[in-house]
Amino acid sequence: MTSWRGSGHGARPTAAGLLTLAALVGAGTAHAGAAAPQALPAGCSGASPITCHYAVPPGDYDVTVSVGGAADGQTEMWVEARRLMLPATRTAAGAVATYSFTINVRQPEGQPTGQGGAGNAGLDIRFTGSGPQVSAVSVKPATRPLVAYLAGDSTVCDQPAAPYTGWGQMVTTAVRPGAAIANYADSGESSGSFLSSSALFPALLSKVKANDPVFIQLGHNDKQTSASAYRSNLTTMITRVRAKGGVPVLVTPPVRRLFDGNRLTSTALHVNGVGVNLPAEMRSVGEAQRVPVIDLTAKSKALVESLGPSASAQLFLRSSVDGVTDNTHFSQYGATQMGGLLLQIIREQNLPLAAYLR
Repeated sequence: MTSWRGSGHGARPTAAGLLTLAALVGAGTAHAGAAAPQALPAGCSGASPITCHYAVPPGDYDVTVSVGGAADGQTEMWVEARRLMLPATRTAAGAVATYSFTINVRQPEGQPTGQGGAGNAGLDIRFTGSGPQVSAVSVKPATRPLVAYLAGDSTVCDQPAAPYTGWGQMVTTAVRPGAAIANYADSGESSGSFLSSSALFPALLSKVKANDPVFIQLGHNDKQTSASAYRSNLTTMITRVRAKGGVPVLVTPPVRRLFDGNRLTSTALHVNGVGVNLPAEMRSVGEAQRVPVIDLTAKSKALVESLGPSASAQLFLRSSVDGVTDNTHFSQYGATQMGGLLLQIIREQNLPLAAYLR
């Protein structure tokens, strides 16, 4: 089978020297014994971080990596615009751990409208951590994976620069090979602008296949949207996804950190400037259209209020840590927590992606 190997000036398909691996669907297996090769895989350079580039066209790819080496190491794996695939993983001296993923590659690689930059064409992988080590990388086209599409705003998107982090960048660690996350969320989008922008909903829709789930979280920027317009926009998306054989899933927006005493305000709960309770409208559309609804508003409200005005700050951006105070956008920790709430409900409702979660 043809795979892709990197080179300093791009990549080309080659069948020689490929990493031979058994099918891996869960946590990697550490192999103690002979130390991993000292040379980096083709296409990779650097020490901390180690960066790898493969000049593949847009699409979905099965990627297998082996981390570890002669010395103790700790390695994280990020792809494209800050999508976390492998959380910090320790390997003992002389041990190698092998992991597999299915990764969606798009150009631009971050936000579909190019906000924050277009990135590099092809697949980019970064190995970070305290002592990152990688001994092998294999990249080959995926065969008919399930693709979970994300339609959302800045709280979901692949944020190109830290500390801003969307939950769509963090849920990727939980997805087994055979399924990929295609994050089409984009900063500043309302339900209407996402629907009408050619780089967003139409581009997403053109790629949806039968049984692919499409998670729709829009509301943060519908600050002046009427109830009827909001319902119409959501219903249009549902109808068009279903026409392609996809599975639409509505996701109510996570709360903002705006307190009145120990309780969140109506603005935090997405009652907009013209008095529309957006999560309530989304739940109503879900019921009317018989579409699954992930109530991330309710779940995040419970989490934020349980932490209280002070401790909940760690979920969002803080000037003391991040250089900016922002009660809407998430820290990496907060995005991880919000993604965890979403994954919990996907499992509970047995939505199409559930069978592919670790």
